[in-house]
Amino acid sequence: MKNDLYSLKGKVALVTGASRGLGQGMAVGLAEAGADVIGAGISDMSETQSKIEALGRKFYELKADLSEPDAAKHLVLKAVEEAGKIDILVNNAGIIRRSDAEKFSDEDWHAVINVNLHSVFQLCREVGNHMLENGSGKIINIASMLSFQGGLRVPAYTASKHAVAGLTKSLANEWVSKGINVNAIAPGYMETDNTEALRANEERNAFITSRIPKGEWGKPDDLKGPVVFLASEASSYVNGHVLCVDGGWMSS
Repeated sequence: MKNDLYSLKGKVALVTGASRGLGQGMAVGLAEAGADVIGAGISDMSETQSKIEALGRKFYELKADLSEPDAAKHLVLKAVEEAGKIDILVNNAGIIRRSDAEKFSDEDWHAVINVNLHSVFQLCREVGNHMLENGSGKIINIASMLSFQGGLRVPAYTASKHAVAGLTKSLANEWVSKGINVNAIAPGYMETDNTEALRANEERNAFITSRIPKGEWGKPDDLKGPVVFLASEASSYVNGHVLCVDGGWMSS
């Protein structure tokens, strides 16, 4: 086997929502494999920057509010201007709103769909055009266990993540023959800011943990290997796949 099959040396990765949690874990993992990283989002990314620069890799921080109509287009133009190219796109940024379905507001519905789906498509399209010009690229969308299940009190989030899985397959069919692989990662229950309330609820935490065959919640570092695999030459024949990183949740 080639020693550099998983190497990302010389590659540039654009990671949205890279300030903390899963986005930070994946950004650092890509840098550990040799990639320079463009972090995009609205939050402070100094911690991510420090971790990546400590590895001897370049980090570019670009502010982008993906809820804004033209944010994706401006972000990609700026990213290419700053870093010269984009070899890898990780669509990680997302939001969640919780409410009983019968009380779920149009405002919350549109906010979630706009960030979790519409901006993902826009970034895929804009970066996809850049990758098509170069004849190669890797796009990794972040799906969810709720790409397969219904969840509770999160109708917009569930709809958006089902759609992300479908979009991944659609783009994969169109672009793989042109040198672009499009796949997705579906994280299981992870220790992040978004799940802090769930983990603090002893009853819910116990129930969720009991459903995970591994017996524990995942951590952001658990996505490092999967994202490097899908970003590297090692996954050259993997396309349109939604990779569950869930401690066995989907098999239970």
